[in-house]
Amino acid sequence: MRTLAMIATALLLTSCSRKPESPVKPKVENGSKNGRIVEMTKAAQAQVGLSTKVAAVESLAEYLNVTGTVQPTDSRVAHIRPLVRGRIQDVLVRVGDRVRRGQPLAHFDNLEAGELASQYHAAQAELRKMKIALQSVARQRERNGRLSELGAVARKDYEVSQAEEQAAGEAMQAQQSLISGLLARLRRFGVSPERDGPPISSINAPISGIVIAVAIAPGEVIEAERELFTIADLSTVWVQAEVYEKDISRIRTGQTALVQVDTYAERRFAGKVTYVGDVVDPKTRTVKVRCEVPNGPALLKLDMFATVNLPTITQRRAVAILESAIQQFNGKPIVFVRRSEETFEVRPVTLGMTVSGLAEITSGIAAGEMVATQGAFHLKSVLLESQIAKEE
Repeated sequence: MRTLAMIATALLLTSCSRKPESPVKPKVENGSKNGRIVEMTKAAQAQVGLSTKVAAVESLAEYLNVTGTVQPTDSRVAHIRPLVRGRIQDVLVRVGDRVRRGQPLAHFDNLEAGELASQYHAAQAELRKMKIALQSVARQRERNGRLSELGAVARKDYEVSQAEEQAAGEAMQAQQSLISGLLARLRRFGVSPERDGPPISSINAPISGIVIAVAIAPGEVIEAERELFTIADLSTVWVQAEVYEKDISRIRTGQTALVQVDTYAERRFAGKVTYVGDVVDPKTRTVKVRCEVPNGPALLKLDMFATVNLPTITQRRAVAILESAIQQFNGKPIVFVRRSEETFEVRPVTLGMTVSGLAEITSGIAAGEMVATQGAFHLKSVLLESQIAKEE
């Protein structure tokens, strides 16, 4: 009985120490003259979500590949100027800062507001004098009215005092209107006339965006209409492309444009053609084409060099597969063609254009062949493992 227990224990230890069988067969062998064979079990294919699709003849729009640069849209650029003359106290932002609408950009000693404040205080003093004069004229009119009733003064004297009171009242109303106008102008500058010291005004951002230019420094005296700041809203940008005149007839406004930049080589930014120029550059024989591109994450920066893919009205039929089926191996594009339920042939291919996720295949596979799409990179991993093992 003891012997049986020892045997059972030994068997248990052996089974625990044995590694579970990997569902992926890292097996690569020579296949046909076109490439090698990678094997993967059905269980492994299910585990990694491997799927296949038939290479088919598709109708693909031909694309123009042109170059361009990222620019701000004209309607989303604010050139900020002061309304009056003043002296800059401090500058609150720098080039590259993000600002929101209404945010102060700078403070300045508003010289015109100082003059207005002086006029306001002088007008207030004059109004007080007018009130005193009006009260005196009103008392004189009342006195003449009583004396006129008693016959002590002529009726004419009473009427003259009435006219003087009316004129004084109208003058006081005019003075009050003058004061209201001065106060409105001061409030327009954001200045309170009751504040001690020089009137300080703010220059505020009219839109939200990025500061792309600052043209002042503290202590500078600025004149009205001088441009101090430039702010660009880059939530939408223009990509200005150059298209050869021979190709202009193949594009139109409203069509889709796919933009790529070197910084984000794997990403495509979708936009629309909003303008096709009417003038041919005599030196380059190109026409300007403007593409409007949403730029919510602000990844596209001003003056970035861009490649623009413009679908044309010309279409052609060609063998195409999903772009996800294309893998890079030793710097060259390959696909995995199904040979049986558990085997795939490594097939080098030559690529044409890519349209809406479909990659044109100019050589390497034929229509009707089944290729791995989703999960194809797992087959590539098996291929790489075999290559590393062979080098070792």
